Amino acid sequence: MSLYLYINIFTICTLLFSFDKRVRYYQYFPALLLAILITGCLFIPWDILFTQKGIWGFNKEYILGIYIQDLPLEEWLFFITVPFSCAFIHVVLKTKVKFKIPLKYSGIVWNTLSILLLILGLLSTSQYYTSLTFILCSIGLTVVNLFHKEFMRNYLLTYLFCLIPFMIVNSILTGSFTDAPVVWYNEAHIFGFRIGTIPIEDTIYNMLLLLMICFFTDYFYSFKKIKN
Repeated sequence: MSLYLYINIFTICTLLFSFDKRVRYYQYFPALLLAILITGCLFIPWDILFTQKGIWGFNKEYILGIYIQDLPLEEWLFFITVPFSCAFIHVVLKTKVKFKIPLKYSGIVWNTLSILLLILGLLSTSQYYTSLTFILCSIGLTVVNLFHKEFMRNYLLTYLFCLIPFMIVNSILTGSFTDAPVVWYNEAHIFGFRIGTIPIEDTIYNMLLLLMICFFTDYFYSFKKIKN
């Protein structure tokens, strides 16, 4: 049984709402495709390297057994289904929700988090997942917040909302409801603090992944509108 494949199918259920006239998410598809390709240029080589080094891995009991560059097919699908669904949430919140977090408070949150992640990342250089994830996320947050404060205000709400499905999906992947985790982690390369079965690093990894997906989707969609 490929539990991981079922999770991917469940995750992309937002496809059913993409053609709703009130959202028109399908208009974002070209921009989203470019965002997925660019984001994949960072995350897929990272994923392959960490899998090869045994920093994380995949339980053969819960996957199909089809591999591409040492990654199971389900993991490749993850980098399509998760961005697709989370970008959908971002678009809905940005276009339909009137509530806006004040820029001042958004800036304080992101600046504080960036500094904290950088410090923790530099102090954890022997723990490769912790260090790389925290440092890269700190850099990403700092750069985007410096030049695109309005986007970061919207992204704060997006990330908070995306935490709900993220916690559900990641709990399943990390073994909350199965005899063994679908995705396992080498304890020598993580901080050690978990939310249930979820390593804290996963929340930051997810933050960086969604940051890039949502930012590039917004950027390319806006660029297309300007050209038209």
